[in-house]
Amino acid sequence: MSTTTSSSTPAKPHRGPQPKPDLRVSLCGILFKNPIIAASGTFGYGVEFEDVVALEKLGGFVVKGLSREPMPGNPPPRLFETAAGMLNSIGLQNIGARAFVQDKLPHLRKRKDIVVIANVFGYTREDYREVTQILNDGEGIAAYELNVSCPNTKAGGITFGSDPVMLQEVVTACKSISRRPIIVKLSPNVTSIPVMAKAAEEAGADAISLVNTFVAMAINAETRKPRISTVTGGLSGPAIKPIALRMVYEAARAVHIPVIGMGGISTAVDIVEYLLAGAAVTQVGTLNFWDPCATEKLVEALESWCFEHNIGRVTDLVGDLR
Repeated sequence: MSTTTSSSTPAKPHRGPQPKPDLRVSLCGILFKNPIIAASGTFGYGVEFEDVVALEKLGGFVVKGLSREPMPGNPPPRLFETAAGMLNSIGLQNIGARAFVQDKLPHLRKRKDIVVIANVFGYTREDYREVTQILNDGEGIAAYELNVSCPNTKAGGITFGSDPVMLQEVVTACKSISRRPIIVKLSPNVTSIPVMAKAAEEAGADAISLVNTFVAMAINAETRKPRISTVTGGLSGPAIKPIALRMVYEAARAVHIPVIGMGGISTAVDIVEYLLAGAAVTQVGTLNFWDPCATEKLVEALESWCFEHNIGRVTDLVGDLR
């Protein structure tokens, strides 16, 4: 009798190690290593984070808003931590577009492995146009992001981002002279996000990003005074994520240009949700105040999530809501 035994279970074929997920995303002709960008107003001018974050690991970052002239910002108190987020009224404090081109950009330009996006704002259409013109002369900028949540001083304080006609005027003005792609950062404080998204697209925007902060306030019951000096400010953080996610979904279905999603992102799963809603890439903002290394950690977390879920290319997630 033979002593040889056999198993009824066939041997599994040998498979090599699973390749790393491809996190690369192409948007407006720009190649991002991954879909994680540090949002404007939360990452300084980038150079301030060099010692704590490996900038080359990020998809990119957006520098804080740049105006025609330097601005000191609002008086304190101008930050207040809420139950699920943050209220801020910094007042768009910045060194001005010219100083950025002269003092900050040369250092950033030495880094060939990073993507720098410049945030632009103003109080008149001419302001936006002039800032764009100043930045045109600076090398090393990949794109411009127009902050249209600013009040138009010539129109009685109505924000550019709340009126389709004014929005189109400022986008057209910048697009006509821009040497780089134009991203329009939409305000959530509107009746219809699809209307504003389409207005930006029709005016020539190369992409849109949303959402900016929600107008909100906080009160100190003991002193009976507002928590911040300007009474109201912008609410950001996890509290706004469900609303922001819905708006990104609506905007992505309304336009044919890329959408950048943001609002309350704190985990890799949050990023995946925005991608499924239709965002091509995402921006991370308030989380940077809690953890300056957050963006770099999220890149690693997203790669792990994709690996665990057998996602070969992160772009396969975009708009794949079922």
